[in-house]
Amino acid sequence: MKKDDVFEFFRRLAELNPSPETELESGNTYQLLVAVVLSAQSTDVGVNKATRALFREVKTPAQMVALGEEGLKEHIKTIGLFNSKARNVIALSEILVRDFGGEVPADRDVLTTLPGVGRKTANVVMNSAFGAETFAVDTHIFRVGNRTGLAKGKTPLAVEKQLDRKVPQPFRVGAHHWLILHGRYICKARTPECWRCPVVDLCAYKPKVLEKPGKSKA
Repeated sequence: MKKDDVFEFFRRLAELNPSPETELESGNTYQLLVAVVLSAQSTDVGVNKATRALFREVKTPAQMVALGEEGLKEHIKTIGLFNSKARNVIALSEILVRDFGGEVPADRDVLTTLPGVGRKTANVVMNSAFGAETFAVDTHIFRVGNRTGLAKGKTPLAVEKQLDRKVPQPFRVGAHHWLILHGRYICKARTPECWRCPVVDLCAYKPKVLEKPGKSKA
């Protein structure tokens, strides 16, 4: 995708959604970190259902440590891999209390040293909580980047590096959200809804689905 096309790609997405935000619900940076850790291999909808009651009770790492692993499991048992996620959340909460005064560090490298926090999770927190120009490549962004030709790569890190190189201002902070939402609701895995895509003419995907399935051609 050419430089001018990349700018136009994000300009259109920004015009439709000027202030994109994560769909994970949270009340502060710590709750966001927990929500993102819980969201691995789970849907945002499922995580939000589990965390609403949890976050009414737990707002700080100290409160999470006091709740304990078994108490946390009761809240998140509807989420996939909840046993290991509970262990990680309690462990990272203990570290935040012990080493960071209960605050989430605004440093990607430091975040990735926490249990259960990989590069993608750290990028989400840096972007959503601290406004950093990071690109958290999940399955949606990986698909959109490769399918459209915006950022091709064989690994999430390769796609992330392409995005970091190509995405221009003033779209760098919002790009992560626009791409996730685009992949989640329009550029879907099985059948991309090209007939309602705002950037269809900029996309390199060849077998475009330009008519809604089931629509009569009469």
